[in-house]
Amino acid sequence: MVKAKAKPACHSRLGHSSTFPLPSSISQQQQPSTPLYISHPLPSPFLHTPTTSSPENMDTQQGEAPLPPPPLFGDILELTLAHVPLADLVSASRVSRSWERAVSSSLRHLNPAKPWLLVHSQGARPPYAVSARAFDPRTGVWLDVCLPQPAKHASTLRSSSHSNLLFMLSPSRLSFSSDPLHLTWRHAAPPLVWRADPIVALVGHRLVVAGGAFDFDDDPLAVETYDLRTEVWGACGSVMPALLKDRSASAGLSVAADEDRMYVTEKLSGVTHSYDPEADAWHGPHDLSPHGDVYCCLVGCCSGRLIMVGLLGSEENVKGVRAWEVERGTWRAREIGEMPPEMVRKMQGERFCASSMSVCCAGDFAYLSRDSDPGTAVWCEVAGDGGCRWGRAESPAASCGRGQQPERVVFTCANVGMTELNRALASGDRRDVIRSA
Repeated sequence: MVKAKAKPACHSRLGHSSTFPLPSSISQQQQPSTPLYISHPLPSPFLHTPTTSSPENMDTQQGEAPLPPPPLFGDILELTLAHVPLADLVSASRVSRSWERAVSSSLRHLNPAKPWLLVHSQGARPPYAVSARAFDPRTGVWLDVCLPQPAKHASTLRSSSHSNLLFMLSPSRLSFSSDPLHLTWRHAAPPLVWRADPIVALVGHRLVVAGGAFDFDDDPLAVETYDLRTEVWGACGSVMPALLKDRSASAGLSVAADEDRMYVTEKLSGVTHSYDPEADAWHGPHDLSPHGDVYCCLVGCCSGRLIMVGLLGSEENVKGVRAWEVERGTWRAREIGEMPPEMVRKMQGERFCASSMSVCCAGDFAYLSRDSDPGTAVWCEVAGDGGCRWGRAESPAASCGRGQQPERVVFTCANVGMTELNRALASGDRRDVIRSA
């Protein structure tokens, strides 16, 4: 009888468990045709376990090395990769061409990439460092994201409740970033009118800045746009509606934007205005509050649809959370989902101030967050047929490092895939750019 030689088990660098455990490290020297052998046998029916009287086991009884388990490939490999966090699939895709195809197939057919929630914290003391933590709903894991600092000058990090836009405003310049993981920042001269807490939104190729000016300024309702193509500021002839004048951009207003318009909603009333920078025109007001018990209205854009998330009850006693799709033109709200009662019960006993609540959207996902508890977020996945699937992400609050208390916490949401992760890993030390929280 010809005895089979035992093949050494390869080890994976993927440090996460899954339905079928991956090896502890993946050899970078492995040839494309080399099969990977798992270090533990797969459960039945994928692997036949020989009995003590079978011929396969006779060699083991005589002191010979046992046969290695079968290689991990095909459907089993793709199913295994479907449970591996997206950040680790970058390394897995580099094992061999067959693994690269398996990663691509798994993401396409079994468990596709989903929008990430990013929690950005800024330190309260010099050097005012900014750190970030990300939640990936695809596998339900939190990740620490270590990226270059946005600006050398001291300024407060801000997000105007708008998707993946971050900005920092000082008397000397405006810095902003809109790529998914904020790898690049752009710097411009400050707006013509100094603003303490403005609305800022990216509409097409224009950065719109409105409100937030001081009362003693000549025009506290002035609107300005920064053209990303020409890198020039322009003053708009249409001023911001007076109804929004006394509302703080970060606390009292919810902002959403698509390629054509910016939408500004007063959180307590649901009254909404929209601004078209191409026509330099404001539209509204529109009352979006569809329910008498809604005390906080938040808006966002999911896959081209205007979505409103409403909290029912009061700040001290949240009775429910619902989502509506707003039909632009008629401005009618159609309910598309309600948070399950068991999730609502977890919110009771805590205070949910409208001023601290925000929603950010990307793809079909909307994340509901609050500044006072940055380690907990509720997500809503809007289905194509109009329904919703709800979930909850819990993690310790993002830290600014070395005991610093965060001065400010802001949220963004973005579509993150293999392309964005490869770019992020190429920007620094692979071991430190993105790692498990």
